[in-house]
Amino acid sequence: MYLTGFADEAATDIDGQIRATKELGWENIESRGIDGTNIHDISDEAFDIVYGKLQDAGVKINCFGSAIANWGKSIEEPMTSSIEEVRRAIPRMKKLDTKMVRIMSFGIRRDHAPDDQMEEERFKRVREIQKMFTDEGMEPVHENCMNYGGMGWKYSLKLIENVPGLKLVFDTGNPPMSRDYAAGEPYPIQSSWDFYEHVKEHIAYVHVKDGRFIKETDSTFPEAEFTFPGESEGDVRRILKDLIGSGYDGGLSIEPHMAIVFHEDKGESESKERFKNYIEYGRRLEKILEEIG
Repeated sequence: MYLTGFADEAATDIDGQIRATKELGWENIESRGIDGTNIHDISDEAFDIVYGKLQDAGVKINCFGSAIANWGKSIEEPMTSSIEEVRRAIPRMKKLDTKMVRIMSFGIRRDHAPDDQMEEERFKRVREIQKMFTDEGMEPVHENCMNYGGMGWKYSLKLIENVPGLKLVFDTGNPPMSRDYAAGEPYPIQSSWDFYEHVKEHIAYVHVKDGRFIKETDSTFPEAEFTFPGESEGDVRRILKDLIGSGYDGGLSIEPHMAIVFHEDKGESESKERFKNYIEYGRRLEKILEEIG
């Protein structure tokens, strides 16, 4: 098992992300944003600079935290942008020797019923994205975020059933922020433990996040309170104990969301606060793992 994280929550620039990783004594970063742009969207010149700095520091990118088919992409629109992101990601993943990439299953049609989500079109698109990566020897993993597969564990399982071989990145902190659309109205908030129990055999990777739902908003994401791991409703400690007891040997990637929340247009928090919070979050995860044994 290895530890990693969305180091863009520690620092915007690659130098700060590397410094945070080294301070924790870790070797990996799950790369998402660099100077505010996803790693598959930065210019070739910028990517070459990032690659050189990673090589010099001996830090690896274990996973691309891509925007492919994410909550911001409508299933009702052409999938052109996601296909272009795949095509840009593949050569960069090859150069970095990165085998894993986070994908999603397009945004929820919030003005339609849960059983009116254009499922067949989603399955077709995710199969195409999966094939593009697997043909290159890479592993796409689907995250239970604000997308079709995140509408509840039943939706994730239906996605897996219709996209043979698809594996999951399970985010412990997303269920407490999400409605369970398979439970019927008034659609209760999901349980992380319940979601985990039903999909655990398909989990290849884990995002460690914790928090609780506060209220709905007009945006894709609800108002929420994020906390250190094990302090809220993500069942982090219970899930990690069960994972480790079951022989899990994959990655644990921290995504604090505490000092800065990437879905909110509130500007960046003070850089020192972000960096300090990221380090503290990593240390607390290590402590939980030590206590679990």
